[in-house]
Amino acid sequence: MEDYRRNPHSVTLLNYHFVWCPKRRKAVLKGKIVKRCQEIIFELCTENDWRLIALEIMPDHIHLFIETNPTYAPSVIIKRVKGRLSHHLRKEFPELLKLPTLWTPSYFCSTAGNASTETIKKYIENQKGK
Repeated sequence: MEDYRRNPHSVTLLNYHFVWCPKRRKAVLKGKIVKRCQEIIFELCTENDWRLIALEIMPDHIHLFIETNPTYAPSVIIKRVKGRLSHHLRKEFPELLKLPTLWTPSYFCSTAGNASTETIKKYIENQKGK
């Protein structure tokens, strides 16, 4: 129960798994760029009170798994992350200016909690009998 966020009106556990990639899936996330990506994402998590569960930066894509409060829609989260990363990385690493934009406009997002989808489905189905 300590993983849940509590406020006067709700108790939540919202875990989001995001995946996104650079424009044209270019393998540009290497070396010092990876370290700077991590720093920027850590800053964003701290600023927004997001709990970082996992982060993996591959040369051609990023996996971000965070827990957040319900005031942040997934589209807002990814817009903040991609926007901040693009702004700072393109300013600090001129080689990234070769790409027309740093990121593709698309991304993947899925939700996950402490229970699997199947567990929750069975729990809801079993409520009828009570």
